[in-house]
Amino acid sequence: MTRTTTNRLRSALFGLAASGLLGVAPAAADGYLATQPEELEDLILGTDMIGFNVSPKEYNLRTGQAYSLKIKASGYQEYALVAPEFFDFIWLRKVEAGDMEIKANSIYELEFEEESEAEIFFVPIRPGTYQMYARGLLEKGTVVTINVK
Repeated sequence: MTRTTTNRLRSALFGLAASGLLGVAPAAADGYLATQPEELEDLILGTDMIGFNVSPKEYNLRTGQAYSLKIKASGYQEYALVAPEFFDFIWLRKVEAGDMEIKANSIYELEFEEESEAEIFFVPIRPGTYQMYARGLLEKGTVVTINVK
């Protein structure tokens, strides 16, 4: 196939998709996506006396919806909270911890060394099923599942 033919084919498919004839709806957003985030149920790390259980065990989210998630550590354990795949597929607006507001492009890890809390503000951008867990405590049940549709 020549380059001209390939470019014509791409243009035709793009035109069909944009017109809705392929059954693909064009992407649209009404306004700034990060305003008025939906507040999720607080994620509590260490709901038992040993400090391994978490509550809730699962979140169900939608792409393109802004959320805020407050994470509270009980202090029974140290928690190095990671979610490698999930953190890669969110648009992070900010993290609030203590009297600070941190604006960054991404999160690698949230570390709780004692009883404390942090709140993240984000928009999921890719559907999938993800895990958020405390490094070294995954096998003990310090994990939450995040479903994004």
